[in-house]
Amino acid sequence: MKKIIETVISIWFKLLGKLPKKNLVYFESFHGKQFSDNPKAVYDYLKKEDATLELVWGVTRGYEETFMKKKVPYISRFSLHWFFVMPRAKFWVINTRTPLWLSKDNQTIYIQTWHGTPLKRIGVDIEEVNIPGYTKDSYDQEFLQESKRWNYLTSSSDYTTEHFKQAFGFTGEMITKGFPRNDQLVNRKSHESKIMETKRQLGINNDKKIILYAPTWRETDHKTADGYEFSIEFPYDNFIETCGEDMILLVRMHYLVAQTLDTSNWPKDKLIDVSVGYDMSDLLLVSDVLITDYSSCMFDFSLTNRPMLFFMPDSTQYEQDIRGFYQPIQSLLPGPIIKEPDKLIEQLKKLDTIDYNKQYETFKQMFCNKETGTSAQSIMKIIKKEMSE
Repeated sequence: MKKIIETVISIWFKLLGKLPKKNLVYFESFHGKQFSDNPKAVYDYLKKEDATLELVWGVTRGYEETFMKKKVPYISRFSLHWFFVMPRAKFWVINTRTPLWLSKDNQTIYIQTWHGTPLKRIGVDIEEVNIPGYTKDSYDQEFLQESKRWNYLTSSSDYTTEHFKQAFGFTGEMITKGFPRNDQLVNRKSHESKIMETKRQLGINNDKKIILYAPTWRETDHKTADGYEFSIEFPYDNFIETCGEDMILLVRMHYLVAQTLDTSNWPKDKLIDVSVGYDMSDLLLVSDVLITDYSSCMFDFSLTNRPMLFFMPDSTQYEQDIRGFYQPIQSLLPGPIIKEPDKLIEQLKKLDTIDYNKQYETFKQMFCNKETGTSAQSIMKIIKKEMSE
């Protein structure tokens, strides 16, 4: 039955795709579950700079609250309205893969704004696929078929461009102006009002040091109906007792594990769950320190020149058994790698002693050397060019 439905949808998209395209840009972030990331940055720029375009988001049912609150135009994915809109959109701006049965014709321009810089192996470069429902061959073939549909792909560095082309088998046009979401980090001195507004929304006073914990997911963890479980234990209680007076911890779980976080007993003046309803770029903009593991947010945050701690209790397993890395991380990261929860708290208490400056510039030159602060503007120019042809 599932296969029959997918075939019907594919035929429908092909048929409607033959009709004249609407002057419309369709946005989707993390499978319709967020108003965030690179698509949001492009949307914000187009909304401000070009009133001639119709802009609309595809949203998964159950995730509409943020869009309604911010009065962002959206349609429910797989609704009747959506089936009439997405195939006829002139542009798709998306940050993840989409099902192959959402057929795209040559008149639709697919701008892929992939959601991160590759530290861990991605695409066909993953040596062993541990994702339920996939073999190595089926995963690779699906990825390669998907990338053939992308007309454009954004990149933050020469390193990113090289690995994107290799891992995705991408042969289209690279937009090497950085990631749109990082425009405000590059131009952060002109975003003081955004910083103050985000702190106000979070209820954070200026006398608190903001620590952002943003780990990634592990595909080897147990899969649930909504995503994956998260097996890494963070020392929340120890943080509250030891650091809670001077610091506040923002916790940003990956969208695939966000549903596993139990915040019912958290003191809101010390711990805040920001997994849903906040744009990651805004959180990086206001944070004084980032704690992460293998998440590509480390590359974005490096644009702020602020300290990073790398909490990696499972680094050996992750490198050997899960994904593997493109680069040896021990000598690469501009901050201490920490494996024990108590050691993490110790490092937080002596942030001023961390020597990270000597590695920062090398790190940024390797992973962020194409971040211009004008990525969203570049995409608007591409949209204008494609419309005139």
